[in-house]
Amino acid sequence: MLTGEAAEWEWERKLDVLLAVDLKGTIACSYAAGEAMRERGGTIVNMSWDHVATGMAGPNPQLFAAVKGGVLAFSKSLARALAPDVRVNILCPGWIETSFGEQADRDFHREVAEATPLGRWGRPDDVAGAALYLASPEAAFITGQAVNVNGGVVM
Repeated sequence: MLTGEAAEWEWERKLDVLLAVDLKGTIACSYAAGEAMRERGGTIVNMSWDHVATGMAGPNPQLFAAVKGGVLAFSKSLARALAPDVRVNILCPGWIETSFGEQADRDFHREVAEATPLGRWGRPDDVAGAALYLASPEAAFITGQAVNVNGGVVM
C-alpha cells in the first residue's frame, strides 16, 4: 500500500506509481531474468496480493488490486512461456508486518489478527520462507502457481 505522505496523493498519481513500480517493474525484471535463465534454468518468484480476487473496500485497495492482479496474470502467462526451462510462481501475501502494519490503527491491527486463523499478522520471514521454498529444488514440479501467505484466511 502507499503509506506516509503517498497515502494522501490523488488516485491517479498513486496508480501511476503502482503501475510503474509494481507492474512495469515486475514485467521488466521478469523478462530480463527469464532471458538470462532460459539456457541454464532457474526460478522467478513474483509478488501479488491475496485480496486480488476478492477486493477490499477503499480507494487504495482498489488500485493495489488492479495492479497486483496484472502481476498475477502476467506471471501465470510467463510461466507457460518460459517452461520447461524456467519456473515462475507468484506469492500472494496477506497482512504482513510492513510499514503499513506498523502504522495501522491498533484496533484494526487486533481485528486483522483475530480474523486470521493463525491468530497473527504475518512477518517478512513468513514470505521469505515461502519464496525460498518456491525457488528450491523441492519445488521443481511447481510453476504458474499463486501461493497465499496469509495465515489461513480463506476468501
